[in-house]
This record gives sequence, structure tokens and C-alpha cells, in this order.
Amino acid sequence: MNALLREAFDAIPADVKREFEISYLLAARLDAALKEKGITQKQFAQMLGKRDSEVSRWLTGRHNFTLRTIALIETRLSMNLIN
Repeated sequence: MNALLREAFDAIPADVKREFEISYLLAARLDAALKEKGITQKQFAQMLGKRDSEVSRWLTGRHNFTLRTIALIETRLSMNLIN
């Protein structure tokens, strides 16, 4: 990593870095669960009454999940995203 990029990365507060880490982790767990259960993104969106594009954003890892959304996902998939 070049010095300028390292400097920019180091300037990001630890809590913000952790927020992104958690978001990507949730997205990865959700993606793995859908694959394990054989559910497509479109099917999952329909299960939740959401648009496919919204679920797509969730799976990028850049979505700020609310507790309500996490609870809805966990209930519909009968799983825990957060342990």
C-alpha cells in the first residue's frame, strides 16, 4: 500500500472501520445462508416483501442494517445473523 493510501486509511476512526467490518460480515453470512438454503436473491426479496435491488444492496456489505431488518431476516430464514 502506498504511503498516501496508508495515511488515509490510518485516519479513519476505529469505530468506523469496525462498522464496515460488521456490515460486510453480516452480508457474507446472509449470502452464505441464502446459498445454503438454495434461495435466490429474488426469492428472498419476495419472502421479505422487498425489492430485489434492496436485497442486492444488502449483499454488497455497504448497507447499514437496522435491528428491525436483522430481526426480519433472521425470522424468515430461521437463523441467527448475530451470535
